[in-house]
Amino acid sequence: MDKRLERILPRVQKPARYVGGEYNEIKKDKKDVELRVAFCFPDTYEIGMSNLGMRILYGVFNNMDGVWCERVFSPWGDMEDEMRKAGIPLYALESGDPVKDFDIVAFSIGYEMAYTTILNMLDLAGIPLRASDRGEEDPLVIAGGTCCYNAEPIADFFDIFVLGEGEEVDPEVVELYRRCRAEGISKKDFLIKAAGIGGVYVPSLYDVEYNDDGTVKSYTPKCGAPERIKKRIIKDFNNSYFPDKIIVPSTEIVHDRVVLELFRGCIRGCRFCQAGYVYRPVRPRDSGILIDQGIKLLQDS
Repeated sequence: MDKRLERILPRVQKPARYVGGEYNEIKKDKKDVELRVAFCFPDTYEIGMSNLGMRILYGVFNNMDGVWCERVFSPWGDMEDEMRKAGIPLYALESGDPVKDFDIVAFSIGYEMAYTTILNMLDLAGIPLRASDRGEEDPLVIAGGTCCYNAEPIADFFDIFVLGEGEEVDPEVVELYRRCRAEGISKKDFLIKAAGIGGVYVPSLYDVEYNDDGTVKSYTPKCGAPERIKKRIIKDFNNSYFPDKIIVPSTEIVHDRVVLELFRGCIRGCRFCQAGYVYRPVRPRDSGILIDQGIKLLQDS
């Protein structure tokens, strides 16, 4: 652990949020890793560690050979103040390495209130906020989650948005990026290739005009980017990835329990519910599979 971090942790609330080392966290030897992903949740540790989607994608990324995915959460105000005073950049929990040293910085965005937190996390990491200001040496900054269905309010800050469920799309993007880097392909050319993946929106490949009230007037794709992006969904939900081991937090979180995903989507279609619409169609998981998953997770936690 960074000696500067050791000095400031006694002065902040809930220092267990910031040290990692939990049971079942995934650590890999850097010599065996070709590409590193900083998986960022733009909220506190207690909120992010309660998010099932983050647990699923953490496992999906780390199941890829040569890829190491680590968790990053937004620090509380007292910790942020101490980090800035001590010159400590935003870092990942598993290794303690600065986020700016990673290859991909991936955000999960589930609600609009996270927008300003995302920008603050990028600033704390020392990464240029706007995608147009980032060079070849900077990480690729991507995002997924329900807020990406309306990506335009934050389009200037991201290289890629994933529309839909990430279990299939994210590995395709990561694998393409790894291959392009190995072949010396530029980030711009990679983005053109990535736009060909279903469910991927690359903002820099579209010219967007706005009305006076800020709504979109028109958009024109460039470089062969698709005119319309269709969300990706998991069709075989019974056989989709679900972790058989979960990280056991060292401190209390909001939903401090084993969680199962009984189904995805909802038949009710309530007008106030974002998730009820974006996760359609409804796909249940077989009861036998759920029982096995519950037993395994409880035995290992």
